[in-house]
Amino acid sequence: MPGVFHDWIDQYGFDFICVCDTRGNILYASSSAKRLLGYEPDDLTGERSIDFCSPQDREKLISTFMNQNNKATTFDLQIRQKSGKYIWVETIASHVEDPNTKNDVILAITRDISDKKEAEEMMIRSEKMSVAGQLAAGIAHEIRNPLTSLKGFLQLIQAGIDGKEEYYTIMNEEIEKIETITSELLFISKPMTNDRRKESIITMLQDVCTLLRSQAKLHNIDLVLNYEENEVIDCDRSQIKQVFINLIKNAVEVMEDGGRITVDVESDEDNVWVDVADEGPGIPKHLVDKIKEPFFTTKKNGTGLGLMITNQILEKHEGGLNVYDNEPTGSVFRVQLPREVSKAN
Repeated sequence: MPGVFHDWIDQYGFDFICVCDTRGNILYASSSAKRLLGYEPDDLTGERSIDFCSPQDREKLISTFMNQNNKATTFDLQIRQKSGKYIWVETIASHVEDPNTKNDVILAITRDISDKKEAEEMMIRSEKMSVAGQLAAGIAHEIRNPLTSLKGFLQLIQAGIDGKEEYYTIMNEEIEKIETITSELLFISKPMTNDRRKESIITMLQDVCTLLRSQAKLHNIDLVLNYEENEVIDCDRSQIKQVFINLIKNAVEVMEDGGRITVDVESDEDNVWVDVADEGPGIPKHLVDKIKEPFFTTKKNGTGLGLMITNQILEKHEGGLNVYDNEPTGSVFRVQLPREVSKAN
């Protein structure tokens, strides 16, 4: 490229261009460093690039320096300006050979994406407000129904109607419904932690099956766990156990005529899949997309919060949930979990 073009791009280009050695020391910084970071290019030469990166994003930068292939890597991170403020940037980095020295260097192009991140956060806040509105409406409806029943039975008892023992049983059931709703809402309101470590998914499934097997037996249901190897994933143990408790408990509740619930574990190099297959009535295709919505349920006594919680946990673990038909009858809930979860999530 003619020098005049290079100088023009260097002076007026919005993207910050820098060259680092494989230890992360800055060898060259373009003039746009002044616009993006507030530093003169010469002030950056010889400095460690990692020192300008936020502590939580340093591993991304280190892995880029250690990566030996020439494939370009794109990632978002926060970097510190001269003022001390951190801004969001998108960086594209790649190992290349310096034509003059023949040494391996890292070429990086960085652009400011603060406006994009702010817009994304506004959308997330807006979505949360929308969900909060749905939850508020659902809570009012779900709690009002059992409260109306309780009020009616209390009025009957006050009037001296016979058959109080039967009323007490029904009233207890209504109170349990309210307790279930409030417990699940409390779980939703808790911030999702990043307390993740390497855990055996088989051990977690065995614990859950042991916990729910007696409940399954009461409904004449066999609960079977099939696996070949002891798979290990990066996860929050209590949250992932909650996922499988929700799915297996749902399966038990829809199988009014008994049968079998099968839990199958499969894996490849990057992911582990767990299929929870029931022999219930199945889910109509036009309702499959609705099952993750708050307070939507196909069960007689369901709250519609269990699958919402399940989906929320899986998204936090960079996993997913899909639903399929279980021929000849029933549904298969397929959980996908990655073996590794990014530090940022």
